[in-house]
Amino acid sequence: MAAVMKALAVGSPVSARAQPRAASQQQSLQSSFNGVSLQCRRSSRPRPCGTPRSSPVQVVMMAKPSIQFIQGTDEQTIPDVRLTKSRDGTNGVAIFTFEQPSVFDSSAELGDITGFYMIDEEGVLQSVDVSAKFVNGKPARIEAKYVMRTPREWDRFMRFMERYSQANGLQFVKN
Repeated sequence: MAAVMKALAVGSPVSARAQPRAASQQQSLQSSFNGVSLQCRRSSRPRPCGTPRSSPVQVVMMAKPSIQFIQGTDEQTIPDVRLTKSRDGTNGVAIFTFEQPSVFDSSAELGDITGFYMIDEEGVLQSVDVSAKFVNGKPARIEAKYVMRTPREWDRFMRFMERYSQANGLQFVKN
C-alpha cells in the first residue's frame, strides 16, 4: 500500500511523504498542500482508505438504452426490428430498419457513420454491418444487422432489447 500511495503522491501536485509506524501498523501521508493527514490501516484484504469494514457497496450505473450510428449522438428514430434465431438456438440475427433516421440530419456536422452501437447499463453491443438506402439520390433508410453467434450473445441482446423497448414503447409481435 505504501508503494501505491507513494506512486500517487509522486504523480500528484501534492508533495507527500510516507511515515511508517511499526507499533500500530499505520501509515500517514502529510500533505504540504493543505496540512491534512491521511491515515490508512493495513489489512489482509486491500480496500480503499476510509471505506467501512462492512460488506462492499455495489455501484450500478443506470443509462437510458440508446442506439447510435455516430458515437456520442443518440438516434432519435425508433427502428423496426426483425429477429431470426436458428432452430437449435445457438445463433441469431437482428435486422434494424430506420426510416428517415435523424443521423442523416446531423452527420454533416458530426461526421460519418462509424457503426451501429446499442448502449445500455451493461455496456455496448456493436456492429459494422450498416447500409444506407437512397431514393432519388437522397438518403431514405438505414439497415443495420447484428449477428449473435452464441446463446450468451443472444441473451445479452435480448436484455438490451427489453430495456430499449421499455424506454421507447416498443412491442414484440411474433409472426
